[in-house]
Amino acid sequence: MICLIEASISGYFSELYARPDPTHNSLRKNKFVNDRSVIYLCIVNSPDMGKAEDTRQMIIERSAPIFNKKGIAATAMSDIMEATNLSKGSLYVHFENKDILAATVVDYNMELLSKRVLSALNRLDNPKDKLFAYIDLFKNPHNPPIAGGCPMMNFGVEADDLNETVRQKVARNVEASQQLIAGIIKQGISQGIFKPDWNYKEFGTLMFAMIEGGVLISRTTQKGDKMNVINRNLKKMIEDQLT
Repeated sequence: MICLIEASISGYFSELYARPDPTHNSLRKNKFVNDRSVIYLCIVNSPDMGKAEDTRQMIIERSAPIFNKKGIAATAMSDIMEATNLSKGSLYVHFENKDILAATVVDYNMELLSKRVLSALNRLDNPKDKLFAYIDLFKNPHNPPIAGGCPMMNFGVEADDLNETVRQKVARNVEASQQLIAGIIKQGISQGIFKPDWNYKEFGTLMFAMIEGGVLISRTTQKGDKMNVINRNLKKMIEDQLT
């Protein structure tokens, strides 16, 4: 919390000092004086600050699946008000406008997806098993790793021409996903599990594109058979590269 207190006084000087305040955890004051007034800049560590941060996090968590499912443009602040039980004024205390909230939610959804992927992969040691686990994580587009579906797909399509900030966020995660797959293959090559001439960078792009494409087909047609075809062929391609 930051507050300004002004008191009339004459003279020229400045002073920095601290004084305890029984109503707050701590209080630091900066006193700046000119010929007419003293202005105190008080920086207060209040218990209310923790509550405000909790409220902000709650808004993000409850907004995330709404934005991810409906999209940024189609999500109204009234949707967020209903999900959080907060007034519009209360929302704007924590987020200046919908665009700032949306950008924050995109980051949250991307981080959540990344945690789900890494959690699935880090339980395994064998690079082949890790690649299979990555594929299986997306095998059912109607039961995605996070609510609303893959945020790279959802936000990427919408932000392509409309929101440069979100487009860049999605682009970084798309690149990181391909690098993750390629890195697993590279590790497997160094361990002698995969053939040394396997172009791991190209396959990282291919596997990522096939999975995302399968998600799009399945969600559009409301059928999962094409995703099964993609998963089966990806796994066969991986097995063909075993030594």
